[in-house]
Amino acid sequence: MKEQVLPTHDGGRLALYSYGAEDAPGEKRVLLIGGAFLTALIYRPFSIALAKGLGDGWAVDVYDRRGRGNSSEQPPDYSMATEIEDVRTVLTATGARNILGHSLGGSVALNAVQEFTGTPFVPDKLAVYDAAVNIDGSIDTRWLDGFEDAVNNGKVGHALAHMKKATSPGSAMARIPEPVLAGLMAVLSRTKVNTIFRQVMPSGVGELRAAYDEKDHARDFSVLPPGTHFMAGGKSPSYYRVTAERLHAAVPGSTYQLSPKCFHGSVPAAVKELVEAIAAYFKDERPDGANPDDDSRPDQAGAIPVPRG
Repeated sequence: MKEQVLPTHDGGRLALYSYGAEDAPGEKRVLLIGGAFLTALIYRPFSIALAKGLGDGWAVDVYDRRGRGNSSEQPPDYSMATEIEDVRTVLTATGARNILGHSLGGSVALNAVQEFTGTPFVPDKLAVYDAAVNIDGSIDTRWLDGFEDAVNNGKVGHALAHMKKATSPGSAMARIPEPVLAGLMAVLSRTKVNTIFRQVMPSGVGELRAAYDEKDHARDFSVLPPGTHFMAGGKSPSYYRVTAERLHAAVPGSTYQLSPKCFHGSVPAAVKELVEAIAAYFKDERPDGANPDDDSRPDQAGAIPVPRG
């Protein structure tokens, strides 16, 4: 692993970690943009697995977004524009020609590439898994006020409870009365991973507001490059699938893949099926000699990409 600290356009810093071939050329580098509340360290197992799956000569770069890990805090004027400029900074430093976004990192990736239209920063390949983009109201944001209030008042359990109910509707946990769920989540927040999660909660409020408060329209993303790959987990909350389908329908030449056995955390968890499918996309590999331009065949993860209608 190679670690770097990059200066940002506004005087901040970004911690960047690279896995795989240190001298990989841009066309064999994948920039991974992580989700809300998650540090680059959490993506380490996935980054290692993806670099290995891509093969010799490839590298995966992942950075701590603002307010987490060894990167600087969110600036007072933080917005999606901050995230977009940070993507530009990392692409300039690494030369990466491929981008993968997960969850809210998918929102950052899509907004950044949309902004980069007509410039050399448009990637050769762009994939997002369970992108957290509020497309035509696909994401219910009513829980954000309660979440923000709980974070501001240091009520970690209540904040986690608000998020759990919002992101896992219909689950057994979502049916637990909020005071009880808050107590349970407070206990869970003492685990190592949730301790990290708790530390980045304040920055999470800002990034969720930046990504969710303003509803985007699918047509706004129609300028994304042909070949953009929208992915969703069959076991993820349904709004990720709805969002991916709407984006796929709006972006000419895009592909859509539903992975039935995968869940929202399958990316940082380095689930083998998903790692293989993502690696195949970036390497332009198709099973059984299928045409790379044919998106109507089953893929290696057992998912069925749907042709754009």
